[in-house]
Amino acid sequence: MKLRNNAIRLSSVQLIVLFYFSAVFISTVLLSLPFAHRPGVEWHFIDALFTAVSAISVTGLTVVSTVDTFSVPGVFILAFVLQFGGIGIMTLGTFIWLVMGKKIGLKERQLISTDQNRGTLSGLVQLMKQILSLILLFELVGTVILGLYFHNYFPTWGEAFYQGFFASVSATTNAGFDITGESLIPFAQDYFVQTINIILLILGAIGFPVLIEIKDFMFSFKSASHYRFSLFTKLTTFTFFALIVIGALLILLLEKNHFFAGKSWHESFFYALFQSVTTRNGGLATMDINEFTVATQLVISVLMFIGASPSSVGGGIRTTTFAISLLTIFFFAKGHSNVKIFKRELDQDDIRKSFVVVFTAVLLTGSAIVFLSAVEPFPVMAIIFEVCSAFGTTGLSLGITPELSTVGKVTIIFMMFIGRIGIISFLFLLRGKVEGDHYHYPKERVIIG
Repeated sequence: MKLRNNAIRLSSVQLIVLFYFSAVFISTVLLSLPFAHRPGVEWHFIDALFTAVSAISVTGLTVVSTVDTFSVPGVFILAFVLQFGGIGIMTLGTFIWLVMGKKIGLKERQLISTDQNRGTLSGLVQLMKQILSLILLFELVGTVILGLYFHNYFPTWGEAFYQGFFASVSATTNAGFDITGESLIPFAQDYFVQTINIILLILGAIGFPVLIEIKDFMFSFKSASHYRFSLFTKLTTFTFFALIVIGALLILLLEKNHFFAGKSWHESFFYALFQSVTTRNGGLATMDINEFTVATQLVISVLMFIGASPSSVGGGIRTTTFAISLLTIFFFAKGHSNVKIFKRELDQDDIRKSFVVVFTAVLLTGSAIVFLSAVEPFPVMAIIFEVCSAFGTTGLSLGITPELSTVGKVTIIFMMFIGRIGIISFLFLLRGKVEGDHYHYPKERVIIG
């Protein structure tokens, strides 16, 4: 009874974080089961914890080789854990509650709203059903397409669909794990496999509200001119694809005389496009990122820091935060006090939150980079890349992950967890009981800039 009362006193954010901690604990236990590993594999607690957090946060950074460490049952356990991380604790939790016949009350709706970063309590159960249905549909279609196609690479249908299943789950949840042992490097010249993965990565990272609005638009009886997409969908979609295009162009330009030298236009195009898409949160790669120049690695680090869209499988500061921050700077430079976009005016509270998120994220990642530079023997660029990958829950690496010390692994675990729950939830987790201001002091201006 006392435990229940304590749970009731916890805020929604604190309960969500507690659920994610519980999911990490359960995942660590499941991934440590003897039958989940190949014979003779050494498995330490820190490796289990790191893998569990990486899976729950759908990051994909690994301190062990997935294909060499896990048995077939272990791979299916890992795929199951990826579902919790990608779809979200409360989405699957809502499904379990409904199956058990539990009524979704106010407290449960508050938890769902917090987990999905929603500002309303209405329509949340229906939202969870739609998210679960869409993600499972994408994974099923991806499994069938890749499974059929992979028969060209693997000797049996069983192996082909086994590979197709995990590849589809990993891409849709933007997890970045692979069971090829080489990510998508074996398919560097196979543009069909890359295209399917690009589509699945985008569907997972663009945001569940965007997918639901697109679905509603496609099945709406209204004409295109009468259907109104929300500002969130417009801003998210534009920013998401703008970052992909800008990222691909920058990679093409920076590597024109380096990695792309001597390669055909279509090879260069797909290398640049795939690497740009995967920075949104994918973590899969069609080449060794170490072959890129430091300038390109910095660009990729920035893209990973920005991350995916809100209410998606991804981490980072999120695309809308980045867009709102840029728009605010632009309008301030133009002498305007308000920010207008797509014939709408942004709320001042959203602008304030965006700058809080950006500054806090810079402070956290910067601190992690300085700390790891002091305790690890790796080049600063490799550490910057690793930290941004962890915070953006991306999973790309310059190869230092398995060589990190225990302290380094714990630091990356922390960054992956913060990237998964989000900066706003992290800050709300630290604050106490919110009380309104009972009085105000006289205002006074200070010199800025």
